[in-house]
Amino acid sequence: MSRLLINMFWPSFLVAILAEGAFFSLFDPTLLPLPHLGFDLTPLAVYTLGFLFFWTCGTLSSLLTCYLQWVPDNLLKEIDRKSGAGL
Repeated sequence: MSRLLINMFWPSFLVAILAEGAFFSLFDPTLLPLPHLGFDLTPLAVYTLGFLFFWTCGTLSSLLTCYLQWVPDNLLKEIDRKSGAGL
């Protein structure tokens, strides 16, 4: 279980670092339209929320990848049996 968590959170953490660097090198957090939406946040808070957003997106992507890679053993045995590879 801990290996699964590491496989999900570590790559998503690295992607969040790269995504935040790319996003905030293009957009200044003080110029984002957050005050017009009713939010009055400091630039540090915007950086933090941006990082958490990118990390969450990366984690969901990694979770989906781990889920799609998981194949039950009985399904693999059935595939081997039908293809004749189990002989």
